[in-house]
Amino acid sequence: MKVLIVGCGKVGSNLAGQLCHEGHEVTILDLVDDHMKDVSNAYDVMGIIGDGTSIEALKDAGIAQADLLCAVMDSDEANLLCCLIARQLSKARLIARVRKPVYSKETQFFRDHFDLAMVINPELASAAEMARIFRLPSAISIDVFAKGRVEMMSFRVKADSPLCGLSLVELRSKYRQDVLICVAERGDEVVIPSGDFVIQEGDILSIVANQQGVSSFFEAIGVAVNPVKNVMIVGGGTMTYYLAKALLSSGIKVKIIEMKRPRAEWLAEELPAAEIICGDGTDEELLQEEGISQVQGLAALTGIDEENIMLSLYAQSETSVNAKIVTKINRITFNKVIDSMNLDSIINPKELTAEYILKYIRSMDATSSAVENLYRLADGRVEALEFHIYEEEKSVTGIKLQDLKIQDNVLIAKIFRKGQLITPSGQSELQVGDSVVVVAMADRKLSRIGDILKR
Repeated sequence: MKVLIVGCGKVGSNLAGQLCHEGHEVTILDLVDDHMKDVSNAYDVMGIIGDGTSIEALKDAGIAQADLLCAVMDSDEANLLCCLIARQLSKARLIARVRKPVYSKETQFFRDHFDLAMVINPELASAAEMARIFRLPSAISIDVFAKGRVEMMSFRVKADSPLCGLSLVELRSKYRQDVLICVAERGDEVVIPSGDFVIQEGDILSIVANQQGVSSFFEAIGVAVNPVKNVMIVGGGTMTYYLAKALLSSGIKVKIIEMKRPRAEWLAEELPAAEIICGDGTDEELLQEEGISQVQGLAALTGIDEENIMLSLYAQSETSVNAKIVTKINRITFNKVIDSMNLDSIINPKELTAEYILKYIRSMDATSSAVENLYRLADGRVEALEFHIYEEEKSVTGIKLQDLKIQDNVLIAKIFRKGQLITPSGQSELQVGDSVVVVAMADRKLSRIGDILKR
């Protein structure tokens, strides 16, 4: 597929790398030559210097031949204008990044009247994930399937956990909970575990269940399930605004520390139920005065990754034992170093954006059983996908799972059928109309449900 990415910042460069890795033909268009050189040197892409809102620049970048255009420049208005121009020059599918809160309720208008395939708001998506985490603070990450009816939740096994030393077979026998452990991370190793996998301290496990099943499982193993009661947010950007609104609507108290007075005043006007502090969120004395040691949740959302990491590490040393800490990291790619710090939950907006676009591209590639959701786990080494099965898909329907020749490192985790969530067994069969959650190693690159089969 020919993809034109307009805007070569953090999101654009990350997206270019992801799409190149998937085998797509990528062209990037940006005004800044240095951005071009960095991405062109790192990936097999064509770089064009030009303005993404220029007709001639878009023509030079090959818009007429493109199958997909992703407008991810810094300006929402520039992204929308780019898509409007592109619609007159090509039949490409159009995706625009639109982030401003003033536009957050107008995305359907943009899709309908600007003929957009997708409108992406990374800050809103990131805030939604953080809000879910604060509502279930024992989780590292929470992803949703089947319109919120199914959850995939990751958590770290602590030293005092009753899970330590249990195999998955023993766990199912002992607790008899309707949850499926589908991914296990141990150091640098990531596996889709079999029944004889033995859980150890420090493992990060990903489970799939409905909301009630997750809560019931956590209660059974002695893990807290109550949401936090108060959250301190350091940094007052767009993501903070979206997160604060979500938390306040759930009855969670919010305190925001923002350095720039005009922005602090704007937040005070827009979020009257939140407590807004104008000050330096990296000032230890200020943090102590504002009660960092008593908060149940902290979100480090400044615009500088290093500050967010230091804030989170400091908060770990100062807050209560059960405090939930979320760290935004948008640029730093030293995954092994970051993992060694044992940060609690990490949010990466650019990777979330790439996930949304990859999901759409996989759906474009497929002729049936479209990808409804796609999430990447374990630093992108594992994918969790949701497929809807249509009438055209005959290769996997009406056949017992034990008789299907499913690829190695591919797991059918859950089946959602007519309002019922099914944990599949070898006797289960897939049917037309099902929503199916599949977990697979990322190198499988699944685009349709039939791809789970050995070729």
